[in-house]
Amino acid sequence: MASRYFVGVDVGTGSARAGIFDLHGNMVSTARRDIALFQDGADFVEQSSDDIWQAVCASVREAVATAGVDADDIGGLGFDATCSLVVLGPGGVPLAVGNHGDGTRNIIVWMDHRATDQACRINETKHRVLDYVGGAISPEMETPKLLWLKENLPATYDATWQFFDLTDFLTWRATGSLARSVCTVTCKWTYLAHEERWDESYFRQVGLGDLAENNFTRIGTEIVPAGQALGQGLTSEAAAGLGLNAGIAVGAGLIDAHAGGLGSVGARGGAGSATTRMAYVFGTSACTMASSAQPVFIPGVWGPYYSAMIPGLWLSEGGQSAAGAAIDQLVSFHPVAAEARSKAGEQGLSLPSWLAEEAASRAANASDVAYLANELTVVPEFLGNRSPKADPEARAVISGLGMERDLDSLVSLYIAGILGLGYGLRQIISASRAQGAVIDTLALSGGAGRHPLIRQLLADCTGVPVLVSRQSDPVLLGAAMLGATAAGAFENLSGAMEAMSSVGESFEPAGGKIAALHDRRFAAFEALQKSETSTRRIMNGEE
Repeated sequence: MASRYFVGVDVGTGSARAGIFDLHGNMVSTARRDIALFQDGADFVEQSSDDIWQAVCASVREAVATAGVDADDIGGLGFDATCSLVVLGPGGVPLAVGNHGDGTRNIIVWMDHRATDQACRINETKHRVLDYVGGAISPEMETPKLLWLKENLPATYDATWQFFDLTDFLTWRATGSLARSVCTVTCKWTYLAHEERWDESYFRQVGLGDLAENNFTRIGTEIVPAGQALGQGLTSEAAAGLGLNAGIAVGAGLIDAHAGGLGSVGARGGAGSATTRMAYVFGTSACTMASSAQPVFIPGVWGPYYSAMIPGLWLSEGGQSAAGAAIDQLVSFHPVAAEARSKAGEQGLSLPSWLAEEAASRAANASDVAYLANELTVVPEFLGNRSPKADPEARAVISGLGMERDLDSLVSLYIAGILGLGYGLRQIISASRAQGAVIDTLALSGGAGRHPLIRQLLADCTGVPVLVSRQSDPVLLGAAMLGATAAGAFENLSGAMEAMSSVGESFEPAGGKIAALHDRRFAAFEALQKSETSTRRIMNGEE
């Protein structure tokens, strides 16, 4: 009997999740496990690959049990994960990535900014590969982190057997295959997918020539499309941990945001198409992904990357390094945050979700909620500006604070923060269109964007309609599509997208007074953003 179900696994910043999907994209069960995050100061953020794998196994086992399906009914498995750097020694032994010497802490998390200086020095080379990362590499990418390791922990660097993107680590742990996904190495490691090669001159020029001398064996010699079946399928050891059958197909993976894009931009129904919909994956961070038939070079927007999400199409990837995390940080400053968090907990809600409900109850409709921000303007760039400014040193700014200390003022601050994220997204869309990108709709996914209020505010902030998938979790769905494609349930990923995803709701941007309000607020946002840059330069003695 043909397999009826496929497993999608998503490893985010704070948890590992598994979902069981049928051939029509219906999720029949899901489960999650928290994963540990070790943070030393503002710039050093680490995780453990052993901890993550254990969380993956536990979540898959629970999801299968909850679904009430037999392991024999599951035909394929797909992974997505954050673009974090995993460091393994000979035999797959974890190696410490910090001065603490704790070998279990062997992952430099995507949001870790320890390599900011290395990224700046790499950008000073102006090497041609930087044209394919928006003109400037980010400290969130892997080659600056590799250079940091080489310069600061040479013993670890020299002892490393394999440097993995987290997604590729997971597929290796599942199958034993050292193949890397074209998505991970193209988007985060400077692999030139359109030329099917690493550029040796880049690695030599930035100080990582030893990787080239070893024919790139430590970062990937076999590069394969997302969804391609790996090795001989699931190994016996991995199958025992996951509670699945050995030999089932495992597809080459995707970065988590790209899985969300895969699960949303090709959905049946609604306006736009895969080449005119921009995916906006709104989670701890936020990523934007726009696909095109021809390469589009956009300063400050990563890419263009060939076949990095949808095979045969070019991908332009922008985003905000802190999105849901920025809102968490912002509201935590308020004097009544603890009281509000307690009230939210009584209702089984997170504080941001509870604030969204409170805001919705205070306005006639979702669009009018923008007025609740009053005079507050927030540039929520707590972790820098990823796109389109490509400025990792940028920081958050709040304007319009008074002496208020009540719940109403907390709601105002929350709404101002959401609007700030919306205006950052508006900047990315504008910068993309200026270079010829066609963007007529936003395909929204991610846990931080589930509330209808958020969806309407994003449409109003950007002036672009927002589409939401019928499926409740497009990121997990995208991962399951990888497993289904690897298992041969569909001829290719495009077929999986068409069969497994469809549009549910759409949110149209408001016009008239609301549009005019957002135009004014956007102008204030950009003025405040410029002021932060100028102030920082003055403080640094640059002006």
